[in-house]
Amino acid sequence: MQKVETDILVIGAGQAGLSAAYHLRRRGLEPGGGFTVLDANPGPGGAWRHRWDSLTFGAAHALHDLPGMPLGSPDPAEPASAVVTRYYGRYEQEFGFDVVRPVSVSAVAEGDGGRLAVRAVDGREWQARTVINATGTWDRPYWPYYPGRESFRGRQLHTRDFRSVADFAGQRVLVVGGGTSAVQFLLQLHRAGVETVWSTRRPPEFTLRPFDSEWGRAVEAKVSARTRAGLPPLSVVAATGLPLTDEYRRGIEDGVLVSRGGIGRLTASGVVFADGSAESVDTVLWATGFRAALEHLAPLHLREPGGGIRMNGVRVVREPRLLLVGYGESSSTLGATRAGRAAALAAVQQQPATKAPLPS
Repeated sequence: MQKVETDILVIGAGQAGLSAAYHLRRRGLEPGGGFTVLDANPGPGGAWRHRWDSLTFGAAHALHDLPGMPLGSPDPAEPASAVVTRYYGRYEQEFGFDVVRPVSVSAVAEGDGGRLAVRAVDGREWQARTVINATGTWDRPYWPYYPGRESFRGRQLHTRDFRSVADFAGQRVLVVGGGTSAVQFLLQLHRAGVETVWSTRRPPEFTLRPFDSEWGRAVEAKVSARTRAGLPPLSVVAATGLPLTDEYRRGIEDGVLVSRGGIGRLTASGVVFADGSAESVDTVLWATGFRAALEHLAPLHLREPGGGIRMNGVRVVREPRLLLVGYGESSSTLGATRAGRAAALAAVQQQPATKAPLPS
């Protein structure tokens, strides 16, 4: 199959990928020969298009504006998936990105003439001088192993499989995980009359600290220190903690947001906790987070002995032709937006003098 050449290839059309595309176009590059954006989804919205309908915009993590087009003030009761899908679609159309989709990238490897080869599952291939990887985490849910997990006779599902609390009517649900998704699942299930049990490896880290810009910078610095050392990024909750909102405070008072501690093992019909106590449950909901979806980068041998990818900002130390956004410190929507700009500037600087317009 014919190889398509482009100067800069962006993999992923979520917050980070669209931000990168905006800043590439702003610096004079045109979609197609100048840069190309690939996305695995059938339409706009990134990972947000897969979120469950009960996750309203008002309950979701704050979504930062994309550059050049404010989000506005959506109805907080509208599903976040609908809000973001509409916003991203309007954004792509406004700036004429012509995202190529659906494209499932299987590998990024050494290409021809010093380029990187980006290969798709269906056999298509792109050759690029620089690749901006913005694939996020949604496609790599993390399922921790506990003894007996394979013998549990009830249903097991992950955050990405959740659709509606109605699916759990009349059940007793074990929710595993210490992050915001776990807390929101527990509260939704409780409001629907579903009995829940909560398990976290460590005591829940509720904090009164305001989640403001100063907090954001502190979190990014903490995560950046790990990626600069070639260590895997921390989970979101490990870096941020949980905001002690009035709703969460009521959940604690009602006994809903009270963890039973870590899991010792699962049984055919329930769970035995680390302290030896046991509960019968019908379903286990693993709200245990995601890992960066980077398997397609394996041919480039980027991993350090510590298990992570050594970064210098958005630059991959082992492979200068590859820029990572939405990874580590740029995994939040605000961080992803800023990282998209940084990646675009770095990518433009890497192009030959005849190809690279000066940054405006």
